[in-house]
Amino acid sequence: MDFDFTPEQEAFRKEVQQWLEQNLPDDLRGRAFAASRADREEVRKLRTWQKRMYEAGYVGMDWPREFGGRGATLVEQVILYQELARAESPQFVNRGGLSMLGPTLMKHGTPPQQKRFLPQILTADEIWCQGFSEPNAGSDLANLQTRAERVGDHFVVNGQKVWTSMAHVADWCFLLVRTDPAVPKHKGITFLLVDMKSPGITVRPLRQITGEAEFNEVFFDTVRVPLENLVGKPNEGWSVALTTLAYERDLLTFIRHISLRNAVHRLVKLARARGRARDPVVRQKIANIWIGEQALQLNAYRSLTNILRGGQPGPEGSTSKLFWSQVDQELAQVATEVIGPYAQVAHGSAWAPDEGQWEFYAMLAQASGIRAGTSEILRNILGERVLGLPKD
Repeated sequence: MDFDFTPEQEAFRKEVQQWLEQNLPDDLRGRAFAASRADREEVRKLRTWQKRMYEAGYVGMDWPREFGGRGATLVEQVILYQELARAESPQFVNRGGLSMLGPTLMKHGTPPQQKRFLPQILTADEIWCQGFSEPNAGSDLANLQTRAERVGDHFVVNGQKVWTSMAHVADWCFLLVRTDPAVPKHKGITFLLVDMKSPGITVRPLRQITGEAEFNEVFFDTVRVPLENLVGKPNEGWSVALTTLAYERDLLTFIRHISLRNAVHRLVKLARARGRARDPVVRQKIANIWIGEQALQLNAYRSLTNILRGGQPGPEGSTSKLFWSQVDQELAQVATEVIGPYAQVAHGSAWAPDEGQWEFYAMLAQASGIRAGTSEILRNILGERVLGLPKD
């Protein structure tokens, strides 16, 4: 494992630092900590910010030049995320498009699809949502039941998706549908690109404990999707989806760690500001969280080193997500103890610490063991695939 960055990489870090210092709007600074992607006005600001970063060459950096990127290394991409966190900048609003669909289209998409969609992903002119999970197909994704039948030059889609992040503001959806129910469940799945303005689509918000509704239910009632929006071949969408999910898990390992680091630094400042930094119990709890964050960083570097040496992502993603969930919830609990009763005061009140971001964080952390892979499923994956334990 190599902990040292080259002089060229450190020069790039300094370049990013200076650009962010000069260009990050004041109304977005500090919004990386507990930001909402449910509010339409907030999403509008984040679209503008991503486009500004794209024009500066910082969006899709690791994408090949022929697809609109700058052909940067994975290390430079990680440095960018680190500096975004240091500057307390919000993350890119079009994460699903950038980290999941974009690489998928580069590998499986047709040239017309690549030309049509990739530039709009980079600029956030078109935001994408992920239409994978269903009421009975979450952890067992291949059990999905949303149907699509080919009728002439279209697929006709009927069914329901759930837990669809940002569907209420998305322009497009990358969708998994079942096109052949007679074959084994992994073999009858097709990958489609669906315009969210298509007739027959209904989006219903799912109100979260935070009070916002970033997640949604999406209903498809005889929705027509042109054949040219098929990615890959009919009934072979599972292999396309595996590419999408592999990029999601790989990237989220770094994003989660960097977001957690930002929260840890906020917690240290909070303890000092409230005179709790000398309390030995509080100090020990914060130290435990700091150690956990450092362990996640080292695990991320181990994964990065393996990838740079030509390896494939291993169990580090599942391990990191499982451990991150634990540390994230511990951090929210310690922050609540440090603040006291005011930790329950939400945004909009003059009494809310950090404009209510700690109240929002504490609520959001309750779902850390569920979103992006439940802790129970991740333990099963590690037990079966890493430790070799029996399934039953």
